[in-house]
Amino acid sequence: MDQDHEPPVLISSAGRRSALLAAFREAGAGPLHACDLNPELSAACRLADAAHAVPRCDAPGFVEAVEAIVRDNGIRLVVPTIDTELPAYAEAAGRFAALGARVHVSDPATIAVVRDKQLTMQVLGAAGVPVPETRTEAELRADPQGLGWPVFAKPSGGSASRGLAVYRSVGELPEGFPEPMIFQTRLSGPEYTVNIFVDQAGELRCAIPHLRLQTRAGEVEKGRTERRADLAAIARKVAAALPGARGVLCFQVIDDPRHGPRVFEVNARFGGGYPLAHQAGARFADWLLDEIDGRPCRAHDGWREGVTMLRYDDAVFLG
Repeated sequence: MDQDHEPPVLISSAGRRSALLAAFREAGAGPLHACDLNPELSAACRLADAAHAVPRCDAPGFVEAVEAIVRDNGIRLVVPTIDTELPAYAEAAGRFAALGARVHVSDPATIAVVRDKQLTMQVLGAAGVPVPETRTEAELRADPQGLGWPVFAKPSGGSASRGLAVYRSVGELPEGFPEPMIFQTRLSGPEYTVNIFVDQAGELRCAIPHLRLQTRAGEVEKGRTERRADLAAIARKVAAALPGARGVLCFQVIDDPRHGPRVFEVNARFGGGYPLAHQAGARFADWLLDEIDGRPCRAHDGWREGVTMLRYDDAVFLG
């Protein structure tokens, strides 16, 4: 790509996403901007070409602050990285488009589904996607034996592995929970992330599963790409269930030996394990840049199987 035409990109809530920053740099983006609540303490912000402070994504003035960054720096693509900022970006996508920037986000209806885990299970299940049996707290207490024990519990609006728990009997349940919860059949077996790319026309162009060999704080630390026809078929059903999905999404699957593969989570953003997909040839960052520059989208499903990622800690030093 001609350096004079490298599109400026903003990574939002950049935090530790230095590998995502590197993927966009390799794809030909530039200059690369990053924003965060505390950019001076964000490794990705320190590695970006420019860093910006913004309010919390749920605070007044967040969208306006990002708009100012976009306007002042000619940003062409804004890339959200955390679940909690997706609703704000989805609602404001038209405002950014008026400034000449695409926000990498699905439509508000899709974001409303994936941000509500109970609704996610209902929508996916109705579309034929295999999902675990799911109950609300009220449904579980009304019929304690209906789901079977143990059960897996998580906040309906949670993210980043917050609030996860396993209960082995109704007697273990606390008297109440501080937020709405869902309860599911406890699954066991190998866990996969399936990264998918949906083009601007709504067509699923790539689905790349990786086996989560080891995780840390909810993100894959060691993983390996695998071709599985059953997971590819599930990806097609997930995309069909979310017709407003665009760009990069990922979903989590447990391949339970009793129940078969079950989808238990959908994230409408770049997942933490995206660098593995990028290395294997599923170069989502490149394909987004194709779209914003008006070039034919080169998205494909010809990625390499058996690519292994072994993550390790690195550091950015200041002063």
